[in-house]
Amino acid sequence: MDLIADTLLAAGALGAAIYCIVLSRRLKRFNNLQNGMGGAVAVLSAQVDDMTKTLIKAQSAAGKSAEQLGDLTQRAEAASRKLELMMASLHDLPEEAAPAHEAAAPREPEPELDTEMVQTRPETDLSVQVPVFLSHRHKHLEAAE
Repeated sequence: MDLIADTLLAAGALGAAIYCIVLSRRLKRFNNLQNGMGGAVAVLSAQVDDMTKTLIKAQSAAGKSAEQLGDLTQRAEAASRKLELMMASLHDLPEEAAPAHEAAAPREPEPELDTEMVQTRPETDLSVQVPVFLSHRHKHLEAAE
């Protein structure tokens, strides 16, 4: 009876050893970095790292763009307020229609201007056309020169 029990115990140990060898080989193939799941996991991990770096760069670029857009919006609102004020001040100007008794009166000739006293503005270069949204910056650049 002991002999039969020892034989069955040795057969069970041999079966367990063979099972462990088979599992070990399968696990090595599974974790193979070139054509197994280990390779796929490694590639996906590298892609996740690249995407994380790209996302961080995109967020910083979006933040900078948002700041620039905010600055431009503030400048546009300030310009809009100035234009509204100018338009409102135009409504306060009197009409330039002359009364009938002044229209019949002869005009006096205008005095001649002394050319030495008249200051002329330098002519602007018409070949350089600046977009409207950059004209403010263009004026500052010209003033700096």
